[in-house]
Amino acid sequence: MTHPAPIAGLVLAGGAGRRWGGRDKGLIALDGTPLFAWVAAALAPQCATLALSVNRHHAAYRAYGYPLVTDRWPDFRGPLAGIASALAASDLPWLLAAPCDMPFLPRDLGARLLTAARAQPAPLAIAAAGEQRHPLPLLVARVLAADLDDYLARGGRSVRGWLERHPVAVATLDEPAAAFVNLNDPAAWARVAGQFER
Repeated sequence: MTHPAPIAGLVLAGGAGRRWGGRDKGLIALDGTPLFAWVAAALAPQCATLALSVNRHHAAYRAYGYPLVTDRWPDFRGPLAGIASALAASDLPWLLAAPCDMPFLPRDLGARLLTAARAQPAPLAIAAAGEQRHPLPLLVARVLAADLDDYLARGGRSVRGWLERHPVAVATLDEPAAAFVNLNDPAAWARVAGQFER
């Protein structure tokens, strides 16, 4: 196994779960395993460190042994708030942030995004699979921490809106669409959960 790249990993599990009726999406089980744990298992081997961005049910997440990062804002400002808080807590030059509801992410995603960021070059990198670009997962250079704080302080919340402010590298992957499937509501979860039924 190669040594992980200089990337801090972050599982984004700090949302309000509005499409789930307020349930904590990261703790919803898929085939007996919480969604966030699927993502953590994918990120851990490819990152030097791994933390969870959470804003409630801290004890449940802490039981899995990962460091927790809580938003510095109290009003569920979205994934960028989790990313900003993780950047402030990390001393590594890059952060790979992935949503807790994408359980089948490629196991070499971090390396491929980092290669794209260095080659193009850009302080941000996203993946493209097929004809679709995915703003999350997102590789972020730590040098953008202050800019992201400023964007949030001015009321910005949109990931796409923040990306438009900076050069963004795109790693074109030949992964199947399932690699980036997003279980952000009960219907999407049910479609994937049915595949595990025996």
